[in-house]
Amino acid sequence: MKVVILELFLIVCFTIMIKVNKNFIFLLIVFSTTFLFAQEQKVVDSIPITEQYIIFEGDTLLIELDEVLLLKKLKFKTNYDRRYYYWFRKKTLKAYPYAKLASERLEVLNERVDNIKSKRKKRIYTKRIQKYLEGEFTDQLKKLTRTEGRILIKLIHRQTGNTAFDLVKDLRSGWKAFWYNSTANLFKLSLKEEYDPIKIEEDYLIEDILQRAFVDGTLIQQPSKLNFNYIELSSKDVILPKPPAKKN
Repeated sequence: MKVVILELFLIVCFTIMIKVNKNFIFLLIVFSTTFLFAQEQKVVDSIPITEQYIIFEGDTLLIELDEVLLLKKLKFKTNYDRRYYYWFRKKTLKAYPYAKLASERLEVLNERVDNIKSKRKKRIYTKRIQKYLEGEFTDQLKKLTRTEGRILIKLIHRQTGNTAFDLVKDLRSGWKAFWYNSTANLFKLSLKEEYDPIKIEEDYLIEDILQRAFVDGTLIQQPSKLNFNYIELSSKDVILPKPPAKKN
């Protein structure tokens, strides 16, 4: 399983504009009033704060604010739920940087390969990148557990827009993709697995963990290549798996 994950990773590897010539004190009053009014609004759910426009005396004041995502407070029904969430959070935070880096490497690889006309030189360049990544990340990827490997496979789909199987097939060969996936199946993993936080509860759990980590600065956000809107999903409750049944 660790070999499969390693091979897979090696492959995919207050701007403010003011156009006012009037009284500056008046500008401050307008801005302060807007700010105080915003503070008085009751926050009910996840709310994005986007661009706001104020027009007065024939001029336009354009204020561009960074989007802010307000998340619901986590609530756990049992101690098991709390322990599971933070255990799974640790796994997700460990896997995400590799998927993010894989997406970045894939974009660079595709850009450079597109500029290489010779098929032979394309193969040479691709192998050179693989050797570089192998020397840099082999020891780290070997330490991934099966759960972390499953999360990584899902996140590679999230960050690249392609399943791990399709990436192997496109960048190497159909035979390699089949062999790697067959090996992954022995560890109850599938390179064909897709990331779908809308329909799959575990994927929504992963997305909830990621969004909270982006907000608090634990992780650096990289836009997903998939088409879903977390703000629309955030009204859902996080559903955690039930504890295993006790053996008699």
